[in-house]
Amino acid sequence: MLTPNLPMDDGPEGAAIPSDLPTVIDAHVHVFPGGIFDAVRRWFAAHAWRNRYVLSTSEVFSFLLGHGVRHVVALQYAHKPGIARGLNQYMAAKCQPHRGRVTGMATVFPGEAGAVEILKDAFDLGLGGVKLHAHVQCFEIGAPAMAEIFDLCQHRDKPMVIHFGTEPKSAAYPCDPYEICKATRLEPVLERYPNLKICVPHLGFGEISAYREMIERHDNLWLDTTMALTDYFPMSEKVDLARYRIDRVMYGSDFPNIPFAWDRELKQLRMVDVSRTDLEKVLHRNAADFFGLTTGR
Repeated sequence: MLTPNLPMDDGPEGAAIPSDLPTVIDAHVHVFPGGIFDAVRRWFAAHAWRNRYVLSTSEVFSFLLGHGVRHVVALQYAHKPGIARGLNQYMAAKCQPHRGRVTGMATVFPGEAGAVEILKDAFDLGLGGVKLHAHVQCFEIGAPAMAEIFDLCQHRDKPMVIHFGTEPKSAAYPCDPYEICKATRLEPVLERYPNLKICVPHLGFGEISAYREMIERHDNLWLDTTMALTDYFPMSEKVDLARYRIDRVMYGSDFPNIPFAWDRELKQLRMVDVSRTDLEKVLHRNAADFFGLTTGR
């Protein structure tokens, strides 16, 4: 659970991807327009940690690409109705100079007026899928407002990244993730939409075992590693990637909204007891398959 004044680690960072690692696609990077980015940083500072990196969207892309990341998947989320269209236009414009190296994801506030049209317009702008955050947006995964989004994404073959693990919870959220984000609530969606690709970040933190078992049962479910391999949060279960269906796990950093060095998780991945082939899957091949990228296949 998030609490105020969590530690920030200002230890050394690498100048590039460790040379002994395969190609890296970062499947979980956050960007926002300046004012919203500032608000996000203030929220983290008040309720969790101080972000180590204070960068604009363009600086985020330049930093990661300049440090050797081959491809960046940029995520955003609308925290209230009425702003998603502007966020999507912003994302498309910021990604355009980096075509082929940055994939931007659309967002929408579930239940807002014209949600389907907002997403159709975003896809027409070239955005590669949809990011939603249940802790912030407080939607019921089985609600009709979600069904119309799922229908569209399945029809248009657009993947979805949905923050749906119960952790990290915060008392500052307007709803209780322990109630609305139980893994058992997502499983009927996976069954109802077998051709819709869904990624749950943070390895489903809060219900690690449940999600490890769910990717065995559902070919349309992926997980990303974001912050789950960094030893930052106390976790009741040690993550052992060797026990996972490895073709359904992909690397993500959560950059720049992190309290430690950008490459901390990559250094942890160097020590994971999996084959070189499996490490390639985690670091780039699985993300390429999930997001439909030619980079990293």
